[in-house]
Amino acid sequence: MKLVIAIVQDEDVDALTEELIGAGHRFTKVSSTGSFLRTGNTSLLIGVEDQYVDSIMRILERTCRRRTQVAVPYSPALEPGLLYLPENIEVEVGGAIVFVMNVNRFERL
Repeated sequence: MKLVIAIVQDEDVDALTEELIGAGHRFTKVSSTGSFLRTGNTSLLIGVEDQYVDSIMRILERTCRRRTQVAVPYSPALEPGLLYLPENIEVEVGGAIVFVMNVNRFERL
């Protein structure tokens, strides 16, 4: 058994969860926030048998697309430790960050 942890941008969550449900996968949604842009993300915890990992990955590839977004730099006076960027920059966002881990034990109580 595997635990798939997928961190996706909030804009992609509805399409992703609809496809996962349609394919018969259960998951737990956890709200999260990205560190650089400080925008909303969702982390999905998906427990599946080994043979379903490829199916999950295909769903993620279809529903979580990359796009560009203009980032407004934070002022170093307000956010210590961050670099000061003098003007807005364009960054790539979206897609998914995916971790696949072995599960030693699983129980539904």
